[in-house]
Amino acid sequence: MPDPDEQLQPAEIGPALIAWHAKSGRHDLPWQHDRTPYRVWVSEIMLQQTQVSTVIPYFERFMQRFPDVMALANAPIDEVLHLWTGLGYYARARNLHSAAKRIRDDFSGKFPTEFEAVTSLPGIGRSTAGAILSLSLDERHAILDGNVKRVLSRVFGIDGSPAERRVEQQLWQLAEACTPSQGSAVYTQAIMDLGATLCTRRRPACVVCPLTEGCIARQSGRQHEIPAPKLRKPRALRRADRCWMLLAENSDGAVFLERRPERGIWGGLWCPPEFKSESACLAYARNHFRLQRDQSFEFLGSVKHAFTHFDLEIFPVRVRGCTPTVVMESQQSLWYNARHPEGAARVGLPAPVKELLDGLTAGHI
Repeated sequence: MPDPDEQLQPAEIGPALIAWHAKSGRHDLPWQHDRTPYRVWVSEIMLQQTQVSTVIPYFERFMQRFPDVMALANAPIDEVLHLWTGLGYYARARNLHSAAKRIRDDFSGKFPTEFEAVTSLPGIGRSTAGAILSLSLDERHAILDGNVKRVLSRVFGIDGSPAERRVEQQLWQLAEACTPSQGSAVYTQAIMDLGATLCTRRRPACVVCPLTEGCIARQSGRQHEIPAPKLRKPRALRRADRCWMLLAENSDGAVFLERRPERGIWGGLWCPPEFKSESACLAYARNHFRLQRDQSFEFLGSVKHAFTHFDLEIFPVRVRGCTPTVVMESQQSLWYNARHPEGAARVGLPAPVKELLDGLTAGHI
């Protein structure tokens, strides 16, 4: 049983983590330089459900193209999604762009510094707003992202899943109590770093953790049980989650793409025409493009893509030498030539579509 005399009190967490961060924390991440609310905001959105190592090159390219809110707000959404291609969870990019336009129109192009105003922006909740204002302005705001939930659950021995409302409310109370009145920016970075580097989901490095002596999960040997995982429904590869994609190429090797609806999977991104059956795919090709009577179709190997709640299997069908038989809407369709990247449209592509187009370019498929 944990010794009550050795358990940490909330007021002790801040000083311990600030001291640890000075020696062992991360200090050279791109968004840690020139910590403006805008730069911290972009990094926090990118880091949601995405690892730091993956985010770094995306953040650097994003900042180079969109150095401030106005540059982001005035850019077309296609260019924003283009720089997000491969990062996943594209609703984050759409919310980022929508929020930038709100800041331009309602806040004179300056990122708001009032907590309520920040949380009113699309895609920004209580924890993200707290992180932005804490890290960029050193204001005292508690945060409760996935890493912090794990740290606090283990240190204070909180049973149950953080996804439960009761547990989440308890964790918010602890987050508020642990956040120091001075050095909020350093503490916020420190507790996120601790969760990301030592107090990890699997194989936590308790031996070198600055909170190990007073951690209830460590004392009771329950590091791998706390926090309790959220119950997930088993994923299944269902027939409804298969689709056929038409890779219609013109004489230059460019592939015909359509913009997807804003809502739904891959909202606002560009994809080859998609169908629920092979016959519908072939019928579309014959009705929308001038094909030779003996035109051949190439049935390429399927591509599997995992979403959070289901798997999708894509069956690509390639047909070459296509010219459209009808006028296509210029805002909803385009010819994308991956063989000439400098001339290709700067649009957002889902990861498996980019994989397919890159494979065509490299001659792998």
